[in-house]
Amino acid sequence: MAQDPLILSFDTSAAHCAAALLSGGKILVTRGEDMGRGQAERLFPLLEELLTEAGAHWADLSAIGVGVGPGNFTGIRIAVSAARGLALALPAPAIGVSTFEALREGARAPVLTAVAAPRGAVYLQAPGGAPLGPVQPEDLPEDLREDLRDSGLDVIGAEAEALARLTGGRALSPAHPLAEAIARIAARRIGTDIAPPRPLYIRAADAAPSREAPPVLLD
Repeated sequence: MAQDPLILSFDTSAAHCAAALLSGGKILVTRGEDMGRGQAERLFPLLEELLTEAGAHWADLSAIGVGVGPGNFTGIRIAVSAARGLALALPAPAIGVSTFEALREGARAPVLTAVAAPRGAVYLQAPGGAPLGPVQPEDLPEDLREDLRDSGLDVIGAEAEALARLTGGRALSPAHPLAEAIARIAARRIGTDIAPPRPLYIRAADAAPSREAPPVLLD
């Protein structure tokens, strides 16, 4: 009898290192550690701890779910690079899941999702729409799309209460922690035609590449 797929998920898109292990719709192990830096060094030891606690091995995995952002540029690259590397080493696909998708996982009706952006701003995604922003909270009354105002949409995520006052809906909490939501979404996507995960960047990086010509390499 075939075993249920085993999905390992993780996310480092913000000041945290979060991971979960899912099988048969049940979360076997989950961890979340707050950290402003050091995700690159902590991620694989954390994943090893989850597998050990569940009595599982890397070869047992059916899929890798990874958070692709939006969020911290470096953090997103850490997680996506790790997931793609694992997919090359294991017989398990890497499946990217956006923070917007993870926030609305388990919601009973369409919602407006909001993700924290740099400098106190937020990124937004309406049902069926493309990501918007970044928008500063103090500019929301003017910058929020006209069709979202007084729409009755509930809101999940950053600045949910302020946004809900504008939409006329409720400020809701996510149904699942981030890594657990990513695992559940990835489980549904096993066997579908999906591209390798890529970072979801909505705004350009603060640090621009140098415009100076590279130095000439001498023999």
